[in-house]
Amino acid sequence: MLKKSLILATSIFVAFSSLAEAQDRYQNRPPIIISPDLTAPWVTQLGGRVQPVVYRQQRAIAVQQPGATRKQYLFQRRVQRSGAGIAQPVAMTRAQKPVQRQMDPQFLPQTVAYDTNEKPGTIVIDTNSRFLYLVAGNGEARRYGVGVGKPGFEWAGEHKVTRKAEWPAWTPPSEMRAREAAKGHFLPVSMDGGPENPLGARAMYLGSTLYRIHGTNAPWTIGFAVSSGCIRMRNEDVTDLYERVKIGTKVVVI
Repeated sequence: MLKKSLILATSIFVAFSSLAEAQDRYQNRPPIIISPDLTAPWVTQLGGRVQPVVYRQQRAIAVQQPGATRKQYLFQRRVQRSGAGIAQPVAMTRAQKPVQRQMDPQFLPQTVAYDTNEKPGTIVIDTNSRFLYLVAGNGEARRYGVGVGKPGFEWAGEHKVTRKAEWPAWTPPSEMRAREAAKGHFLPVSMDGGPENPLGARAMYLGSTLYRIHGTNAPWTIGFAVSSGCIRMRNEDVTDLYERVKIGTKVVVI
């Protein structure tokens, strides 16, 4: 009887020890590796290049997960000991190419038929169709795709180009900073010109307003209503237009 009691006690002790070990093992699993954000800034600033980010393969510790068979666990251990590590998705082990959204070809610069009473050299911006026309005369115009004011920031009118600037600095108006701060986006008081500047490579200022025709650091927004009223263009396109436009050029926004 004593022998049976000792055997039973030993069995209970072993069972509880195994359960405690298993619980401790599952409570201390290796952290889940979440893939980083694979999107990258799209920098097409006059020949600028995006350097791809390399995500190195992670070596994980083989731990038998709930529901996994002993055979699966042992196979996982063999893979680890072989030096191959636990397989990661291909996207995590190779250099990532920047995510580049294709722009609708209609928004690329092109010469189109354009019937207007405006004189050659005039800029006409059709905010509904997201096109900027530089009137060439003879029933033609050079057309560019643009981004325009988002709902609540649309406007129309007639102005002249009063100033031109290359790689302009950006000074967000105080009302814009307050508006964005309410959304949790804190804008700088001022930002020097450069590839990361929202005004992009060139800017043409309209009259005495705060509106401009300018480049952008977000070229995928061309063709959409996204700005606070300014007319934005790809940096390549605004640079081309900049060279064709003089101070005093008439700008009609419809």
